[in-house]
Amino acid sequence: MRILLTNDDGIGAPGLWALAGELVKVGDLVVAAPGEERSGAGTAISLRKPIWVQQVASQVEGAQAFSVSGTPADSAILAISCLFPGEFDLVVSGINRGSNLGHDVYVSGTVGAAMQGFLHNIPSIAVSMYAYVDIDFTIAARVAALMARRVGAGELSAPMLLNINVPNLPASDIAAIDVTRISRKNYCDRIEKDYDSSGEYFIITRNEELDDAVPGTDLWAVEHGRISVTPLPDRAVSAQFIAALERIVPSVHAELRGTAS
Repeated sequence: MRILLTNDDGIGAPGLWALAGELVKVGDLVVAAPGEERSGAGTAISLRKPIWVQQVASQVEGAQAFSVSGTPADSAILAISCLFPGEFDLVVSGINRGSNLGHDVYVSGTVGAAMQGFLHNIPSIAVSMYAYVDIDFTIAARVAALMARRVGAGELSAPMLLNINVPNLPASDIAAIDVTRISRKNYCDRIEKDYDSSGEYFIITRNEELDDAVPGTDLWAVEHGRISVTPLPDRAVSAQFIAALERIVPSVHAELRGTAS
């Protein structure tokens, strides 16, 4: 099995190489990541802009490593479509320093890079830590490797995108692994305002005071010492909503064509 590993914290991030150390035991590993931190890049790609790719020294024996001047999504796209076209069986993104929970998944560069694997019909996993300081990446790396082995064994297959968030705890303190839905909270809705010689400006920062940790959600899981595994796109889109949408669209189409009564 050939595995692509990427991230949004940059090619030198410790979480990337902790994960590489486990994944290289599972399959043939290629690391392709941004040359610098690109957190919050989401699914952004560098359309019509030059992107430079440089092979660099790998911190893990047996893995090839590439530094990409673009976004996390650029890194995944170039590796999948250009550097090793048609060769990857799994895409893994992470391990991110800090969680990717709730609506944050829609702006996350970690998830955005994994999304490119999903869009190319490759099983994909995004991995993040529910912590920012004093992080031990060991458990998250092992969980990702265990999931990768199941992909290799055919137990999990395309199309698949999993968003995994891991509390910063030893294995003995992990209460469970939960299959969750995303919490309905935006992490990036805190605005700071300041002034300089040019006038007033704004800074968007992360909101860390979240209060909707509902059982069954990713946030609830990690706050209770559990690993959260969330299938994406968000499975909170219910069958009932889909059915209602299916009832509505014919009349919308009719009105569009000017045939509605």
